[in-house]
Amino acid sequence: MLHSKLLRLRLAAAFFLLVGVTIASARERYAWDAQWKFHLGDAPGAAAADFDDAAWRKLDLPHDWSIALPLDKDAPSAGHGGFFQNGIGWYRKTFRAAKSWRGQLVTLEFDGVMMNAEVFVNGVAVGKHAHGFTPFTVDLTPHLKLAAENVVAVRVDHSAQPTARFYTGAGIYRHVTLHVSAPVRVAADGVLAVTSALSSTEATLAVETTLANATAAERKISAEISIFDVAGKRVAQVKTPATVASGTESRVSTTVKVAQPQPWSPATPTLYRAVVRLTDGNELLDDYSTLFGIRTLRWSAERGLELNGAPIKLNGGNVHHDTGILGAAAFDRAEERKVELLKAEGFNAVRTAHNPPSRAFLDACDRLGLLVMDEIFDGWAKAKTKHDYHELFVAEWSRDVEAWVKRDRNHPSVAIWSIGNEMFERTSAEGQRIARELADRVRTLDPTRPVSAGVNGAGKGGKWEQLDPLFASLDIAGYNYELAAQHTNDHARLPNRIMMATESYQTEVFANWTIAQAQPHVVGDFVWSALDYLGEAGIGRVYLPDEPALKHWEGNMWPWHGAACGDVDLIGGRKPISHYRNIVWDRGEKLYAAVIAPTPDGRPWNVTPWSLPPTLPSWTWPGGEGRALSVEVYSRHERVRLELNGRSLGERPTDRAHEFRAVFNVPYAPGELVAIGLDGDGEAERFTLRTAGKPVELRVTPDRTRLRPGGQDLLYLTIEAVDANGVWVPNADQLVTVEVSGAATLLALGNADLTSKEPYLGPKRSLFQGRALAVVRSREKGGEVAVRVSAPKLKPATLNLRAAAR
Repeated sequence: MLHSKLLRLRLAAAFFLLVGVTIASARERYAWDAQWKFHLGDAPGAAAADFDDAAWRKLDLPHDWSIALPLDKDAPSAGHGGFFQNGIGWYRKTFRAAKSWRGQLVTLEFDGVMMNAEVFVNGVAVGKHAHGFTPFTVDLTPHLKLAAENVVAVRVDHSAQPTARFYTGAGIYRHVTLHVSAPVRVAADGVLAVTSALSSTEATLAVETTLANATAAERKISAEISIFDVAGKRVAQVKTPATVASGTESRVSTTVKVAQPQPWSPATPTLYRAVVRLTDGNELLDDYSTLFGIRTLRWSAERGLELNGAPIKLNGGNVHHDTGILGAAAFDRAEERKVELLKAEGFNAVRTAHNPPSRAFLDACDRLGLLVMDEIFDGWAKAKTKHDYHELFVAEWSRDVEAWVKRDRNHPSVAIWSIGNEMFERTSAEGQRIARELADRVRTLDPTRPVSAGVNGAGKGGKWEQLDPLFASLDIAGYNYELAAQHTNDHARLPNRIMMATESYQTEVFANWTIAQAQPHVVGDFVWSALDYLGEAGIGRVYLPDEPALKHWEGNMWPWHGAACGDVDLIGGRKPISHYRNIVWDRGEKLYAAVIAPTPDGRPWNVTPWSLPPTLPSWTWPGGEGRALSVEVYSRHERVRLELNGRSLGERPTDRAHEFRAVFNVPYAPGELVAIGLDGDGEAERFTLRTAGKPVELRVTPDRTRLRPGGQDLLYLTIEAVDANGVWVPNADQLVTVEVSGAATLLALGNADLTSKEPYLGPKRSLFQGRALAVVRSREKGGEVAVRVSAPKLKPATLNLRAAAR
């Protein structure tokens, strides 16, 4: 079963086969996501190999059981967890261990299990791991039956709630990988490639390899390190002897020079591959392969953050780890799409608030070119929620930090380590001690990147200067919502401090951009947040004029189950603020227009610091004829003119002095509203909003034209109601039905309404603002795929494609 149903990859050989080169391989790696069985609830005795799991659900990982359960206003996760249910779950997998594994080390790697995982093989406990966001590995070797069936069982306990201030999901929500290697081998995450010098003609790499010896004797071996470029061409090679004592690990350091290097950057995300082959005479013991990028980082108050010798400003956004309507399930394509959305918005950096992301997310950042502030903790030893990481901190922080840094330090996209966020002990001597210990531990594991943390003030009655000892432990001081207020005085007091806005309100985009552009020691701005997300219910919501504008922690936000403070909504739709940010940062867009949705009585919306008045790129406001609407125009042109049905409504400046923005009050009349960007005496471009008629049909737009078989690929289908002219109808709210047949299945269906109680897993969902999103998952085998989307009184949409390897 293992060989017939699982993808067998040899780490080095898989890379070389792509470029037509063959190489012997000693290490085996199996993607272990297929053919698990799952049971929701506790199941005494389920660890045993002979336990009867015939009635359990069959599924493939990654899997989040919380997203599949109904929302519950009384859920213990409360608003923090989005009123999603959690609990206890069991997973089991039956597999056949190959006879050829005799004398080999067989380990099982979990990239993330939420949370309190216990792993058993053939009824024997082989490991526990509490934290839901860090990877861990268990050794199956002593308990395997070779040439026979074996059973791995995993118990997941996420019943104690809440465990975070945001949605976490529940289950084995990231990939699982089985490794088979020789007892003398490269340790897990054991190759570190660092660019110690870089010029246009040569790069000098410091390559450190950690070797492990599980045998009873010392071994004298040879380590060959080869560097391959993106085309598979070997561009450097060195060989060095090594001695590894019995039962120990040892490090071998080598210097490798690469001629005519292609440096990694967001604009040119070029990747190289390091391959380490261990030999004893003519015997190949191990081969280990890892991707990396050739690039340098430096940081100083005088020049800020430098990538490859050039200063770079971080136009960043905060994201939580969920994948929208999929919950926490970290499919490679879901993580890749998230990075694509961020890049399309104009972001060049992301902060993984407030936990390590999946490997798949960082892989996508490496490939597509997105810098990462990689964060590990929301809090430290003091609790923010009843069952958060404070329960584990003292016993687990050092082990979790090591697993985090070792896993992520070869990713060229990772530019900054963040050791915490708004920690409650931040002004105390205890907090200062923790900051020093965490920062020192990170630097021991990786001295090549700056260390930061996000801090939001000294607390009630405290003075900002009380944070100076904590900031002194950091390379870059992270200011949450404090940059504009504190940066001038802080630079005068402490001219060597490097700063950035680790969190900022959406309303601060122009102010923080201005500060970052003018001050070298301010290296960037990370808005809260880049994407809408599940959990932290109600943050970013708006209120009617007579309603008090409550912050998300000030009351029960039910039925809100997510956060509406993102530049992009839950299904990937860019909000107008996203376009404004892109225009302010001069990241490509030049002109955009949107309309502030009116309140019933015309008075202003009540907002919190995390919310903006709701705006839509729509000129469809039925029943509002003659009513004055506020039209916002964002522009990098000198000025803009607004026209309604061919009649000029005037011109406004949109230069820097006016923050690249103009507002027009326009009496609503159906038709065509056009914003015209003007430079000098000429028209530069137009942006048009058209009134939609009644919805007559559905339109389905796939994000790609093909789907790969294998059970892991995803296709995202944007569903829209349109009128007879193909214009999107923003007030359409019909219930749509999605049917998928052939070589794919419907994985999820949702919309951007974070108050909806409709399920995310199922074939029916209402449109919200005229749109919905369906996610289709490939089956193991390829073939034809047919999708049909229907709604009452609307012409249905169909899509036909083929799931094929190429």
